[in-house]
Amino acid sequence: MASAPIAAGAYSAYTCKISKDAEKSFKEALEGIIGVSYSPVAVAQQVVTGINYKFFCNTKAAVRYPLYGAAIVTIYQPLDGPAHVTNIEEIH
Repeated sequence: MASAPIAAGAYSAYTCKISKDAEKSFKEALEGIIGVSYSPVAVAQQVVTGINYKFFCNTKAAVRYPLYGAAIVTIYQPLDGPAHVTNIEEIH
């Protein structure tokens, strides 16, 4: 079944099928982040001048007794240049 077209500027619905491009942007943007590991479960995207990704992630804090949780990690992938994190929102 074909999905409905996305309105200009709107985010797509979340999907558990994370594309190679989205995965690459995720790894690039989170490279070097320490203290918490993020494992993407689903992604939504918004086409702008580049792409905004919102990843729903499971989290694991690197402490003696690990703390587990969830977060929405927003990443901007410009047309030229490296991807970078624009927001991390912990989900309670």
